[in-house]
Amino acid sequence: MAKKPRIVIIGAGMAGLTAANKLYTSTSSNDLFELVVVEGGDRIGGRINTSEFCGDRIEMGATWIHGIGGSPVHQIAREIHALESDQPWECMDGFSDEPMTIAEGGFELNASIVDPISTLFNNLMDFAQGKLAQDGAGGGGNAFYYNIAAKAASKGCASDSVFGNQSVGAFLRQGLGAYWDSCKDHEELSGYGKRSRKLLEEAIFAMHENTQRTYTSAGDLFNLDFEAEREYRMFPREEITISKGYLSVIEHLASVLPPGVIQLGLKVTTIEWQPENHKSKEIQNGYDSSSRPVKLHFCDGSVMLADHVIITVSLGVLKAGTGQDSGMFNPPLPSFKTEAISRLGYGVVNKLFLQWSPNGNNRNANDKDNYVAVGSSGADLDTMAEPLPKTGSSELDRGVDHPLQILFAGEATHRTHYSTTHGAYFSGLREASRLLQHYHCHGV
Repeated sequence: MAKKPRIVIIGAGMAGLTAANKLYTSTSSNDLFELVVVEGGDRIGGRINTSEFCGDRIEMGATWIHGIGGSPVHQIAREIHALESDQPWECMDGFSDEPMTIAEGGFELNASIVDPISTLFNNLMDFAQGKLAQDGAGGGGNAFYYNIAAKAASKGCASDSVFGNQSVGAFLRQGLGAYWDSCKDHEELSGYGKRSRKLLEEAIFAMHENTQRTYTSAGDLFNLDFEAEREYRMFPREEITISKGYLSVIEHLASVLPPGVIQLGLKVTTIEWQPENHKSKEIQNGYDSSSRPVKLHFCDGSVMLADHVIITVSLGVLKAGTGQDSGMFNPPLPSFKTEAISRLGYGVVNKLFLQWSPNGNNRNANDKDNYVAVGSSGADLDTMAEPLPKTGSSELDRGVDHPLQILFAGEATHRTHYSTTHGAYFSGLREASRLLQHYHCHGV
């Protein structure tokens, strides 16, 4: 009796469990494959980790649904009634309608100083993200801010509308400089000690820059690529948290899988694969059952053979796994893949939970995300998603013995929705669909 193709998914986070859910629930496919999800940790969820602190439900990792208009994560959360809860949860209601800005020394800054700089920063970011039209429409701005942004962008152009390797940080600072050039006749301030108007405005601008760094996970906005910023897409409407916890979405995706499919505590140490383009002698229904080309080695000394492996680990794990002498891949990944992994940026966003009481508690968490660094581009995210061995479109290329041995999913493989849970979700669907199409499954 012919063996079923074995698909092993490395990682039980959003991308991995979405792929597993799709492969198992698609028409007739649950009888076609042998499906295994291996997870190095002792729980599912990956960088989604719902916990509790002082009686409230909190997120130690992924927190937000970034726009509810069209988000698959929001759709799942709504369908499973995860958006309502009697237990208090980590719910960020945004900023006060009348925020107060305090300078060092206790000086409260007047809104007439703060608001113009805040508006400038927001319009510059709208321009960087392609949201600000020339007449100021679309970003809540006006032609004045558009002209400042266009002037700032032009300083970074290598040639005719090409931004070269300009960073978001450089663009923002050039925009602030252009704003100052246009406002040279502003009166100096009084009542703020020795601080000048320019010094205060720069401090307000830096406050917004620091907030922006937490959105991107880039430790320095001068490392964030300007051109790629325009490719990033968010879903429309408000951003919300999930009252019953992000983990509820993960548990829903995993709930359809039979017992034993998810195996915890299996940390992969080495992935052996066969990059050579040997031609198949005989492949029936797209599958040669005589051997399985991928061999996984685990920390406990066990091994597992597979026909296809979907790798959903983070960009940080891939960076460590493709470094010199790491040995995660045998043979090493091809240079086009490792160079893309090396160029992309990867940073940390820390969260600190505090309880205000005489015996106050605190708890620290962090979430690691990727970003498109200066020197990389959106094309590197596309490269991240390319399966191995790499084949062309010719009949000769399509005749390789073992195609689609290693597939890649995760938010770092999505060009327009990277660093989001819905980007991870989309990537899991993409790789599951790739395999389903390979085996000519209907209804895909």
